[in-house]
Parts: sequence; C-alpha cells; structure tokens
Amino acid sequence: MKKNSEYLSAIREAVCSICVDSDEHGECTLTKNELCAVEYFLPRILEAVHSVENHDMDEYIEALREKVCKYCKTAESEESCHLREDVNCSLDRYFPLIVETILKVDSDH
Repeated sequence: MKKNSEYLSAIREAVCSICVDSDEHGECTLTKNELCAVEYFLPRILEAVHSVENHDMDEYIEALREKVCKYCKTAESEESCHLREDVNCSLDRYFPLIVETILKVDSDH
C-alpha cells in the first residue's frame, strides 16, 4: 500500500508549479496561517479517487463533493461553495490533474 507522502510528492510535482498560489519558481506562497486544501484533505481525496471504479470524471467529482467538500468549512453545502463558484478553490480547480496524478502513482507500482 502506498503512503500518503508518495501521493503528496507526486501531486506537488504535477500541481504546485502551476497553482495560482505559487510563485514564478513553483514555490507555494501560502502563509503559515493558510492551509493547502490538497494537503489538508489528502486522505479524503485519496478515498474519493479510489472509490470510483470506471474512471469517469463526473463520478470523481461526485465522490469529491461527497467525501471532501461536505467537510470543508468554506462550503455552504455540497452543491454550494463560494470558493468553488469564484473559481478560487485550488482543489476543485486542479482536481482532474490531481486524479490523473493519483492514478499514475497507482499504476507505477
């Protein structure tokens, strides 16, 4: 079984360099008082991705809403989230790439 650190390392490599919360060198600009949603919710993200059997992105997104979004403090409900609506949720914005990266880590082992 893979460790969360393997997934996190791969996600950082794939996502952090293009994340809007990174600088021109791909380094995170979040302060110590801010949390990266990907890091914070990584176990739930992995559970969501691994719960989908047919690799349909709509099902991955549905699993994300059920297993992650409903636990996020910024979401008013699974259907309504001001960060997601403002395209300001990094997890939602980069989720297809996150899914792809997790599946790649899985297939590499």
